[in-house]
Amino acid sequence: MTTYTPLPIPETALQELRVSDDSGRAMEPFAAGGASDRVDSVGSPLRCCLRPIAEGERVALVSYAPLRRWAEERRARPGAYDECGPVFIHAGECGGPDAGRAGYPFARPGALRTLRRYDADGHIVGGRFFEIPEDADAGFDAAFAEAFAEPDVVLVHVRALEYGCFQFEVRRP
Repeated sequence: MTTYTPLPIPETALQELRVSDDSGRAMEPFAAGGASDRVDSVGSPLRCCLRPIAEGERVALVSYAPLRRWAEERRARPGAYDECGPVFIHAGECGGPDAGRAGYPFARPGALRTLRRYDADGHIVGGRFFEIPEDADAGFDAAFAEAFAEPDVVLVHVRALEYGCFQFEVRRP
């Protein structure tokens, strides 16, 4: 069991992304593993339900600005810290993460992550490199505890180190 709650892209944001993404492009769905899958998406992380893509699923690769979306909820002003990057989502409603899911998503031991810390204004106030250990849950728990030990930190984004892709977020409990 995890100490912190990994959050997917919120449903309201998903509804908007399925029409037009955060870079203004219309969604272009495709079947994972099919002829139109130009990015070999099978096994890639879905940010709507926090699990890997299965062959044949209808998905889309969209631009998503997680900090911008979070800031809009709070009337924060992240300014230059607002980033937009690629994420996979289901092309239609999926119901979100499985309620019985255990552990942190996409927690393959040895995978490299960046944990970016943000304050209430949406400004970066630190971060760290993180290699997922064999006991991924304990490793993430310790890294999040370290982040939230800083009183200014209200939000942590987990991103893949290789491409900078947003994986999930954790908010101060």
